[in-house]
Amino acid sequence: MLIMRDAHAGLTRFDDFRKSLGIAPTMLTGRLSALTDEGLLEKRRYSDRPPRDEYVLTEAGRDFLPVLFAIGAWGRKHRGGGDVTRFFDAETGTEIDPITIDRATGAPVGTRPIRIAAPK
Repeated sequence: MLIMRDAHAGLTRFDDFRKSLGIAPTMLTGRLSALTDEGLLEKRRYSDRPPRDEYVLTEAGRDFLPVLFAIGAWGRKHRGGGDVTRFFDAETGTEIDPITIDRATGAPVGTRPIRIAAPK
């Protein structure tokens, strides 16, 4: 998720992800590969000599942003100690306080009874 956070912040290059996350190159390679395999990132060549690739968000990756918002809000509420990632509106500068709305009812998710249907 931290890679996805950084990708949404504009990072695309391996070394930038590595510096931001402070993880071993082999671990980062595996995670970038998994996110690419899952269709959240796309690997693109930006230099042939030497060969260098960057990782850019796909449509599915861009659609993941609300998930990051929701997980971040949960973390601030329930695990708020220490440094946490915060999201701000670029135009107003106000912190984004996300809620998830049911499109059909317009009600915030979690305020109405639900039924969960597991796949058969």
